[in-house]
Amino acid sequence: MSDKNRKIYIQELKDPVVFIALGLGSGLSPKAPGTAGTLLTVPLVYFLQQQSLLVYCLVTLFVLLTGSWVCGYAARKLNVHDHSAIVYDEVAGFLITMFMMPANWSLMVLGFVLFRFFDAVKPWPISWCDKNIGGGFGIMFDDVIAGLISLFCLALLQHWFFPL
Repeated sequence: MSDKNRKIYIQELKDPVVFIALGLGSGLSPKAPGTAGTLLTVPLVYFLQQQSLLVYCLVTLFVLLTGSWVCGYAARKLNVHDHSAIVYDEVAGFLITMFMMPANWSLMVLGFVLFRFFDAVKPWPISWCDKNIGGGFGIMFDDVIAGLISLFCLALLQHWFFPL
């Protein structure tokens, strides 16, 4: 597979799975497509935070279980492993980041910044996962790890600065 930033053609966007993998088109942002995909997730997270924990868990589980297939399918269709426009993995990572957090805009912004930092900088073990795990699972897994690390940091910050 070739260039992570190769041009995507309208014909490829007509495939509904590719369109979903590209975050309903948000991943086509010419600057920071991962950030655009994460921004797309903010209203979803806010809505889910108003629902029961079971609903949040079921939606997150659905995204996680379908993510490997959706991302892998899109990568094969685009003939690029982890094309920068594939942002379904960012949806999963941000859902994990905000897991069990109260609906609070300060925490949402902080979680957003933490997740984007860990996803972009890719410190170990995220970088190891990104380089060594392939396919749709690999596309998803580094963002899942970034989400877990972000959740841990956010939980600590929430405990210290935003006590309930």
